[in-house]
Amino acid sequence: MFRPKYPTPDTYTITTAAAPAPAPAADRAPAAATDPASAPVVRPAVQITPAAVATGAAAVLVVGTVLVSMLLAVAVTAGSVAVLAVVLRSLHNGQTFKR
Repeated sequence: MFRPKYPTPDTYTITTAAAPAPAPAADRAPAAATDPASAPVVRPAVQITPAAVATGAAAVLVVGTVLVSMLLAVAVTAGSVAVLAVVLRSLHNGQTFKR
């Protein structure tokens, strides 16, 4: 009941490589070329249009602006904390010398 039932493995047949076909003779007439216009047009999966390029560029600019503003906010905060630490240290040192 609790034993798994494995499917029987497929049997593979080994095929031997056939001898290569002889090269066509040079005296034969070449085959008629197919009409290139009848070939279906294969479009790429993603089409790059000017609107898509503009949208991508706008997205990159917006993300860059947000990241730079966050970096600037962190830098300003760090600078203000450093100034506050210097002021507090000078106030604390000034009180200890006056005793």
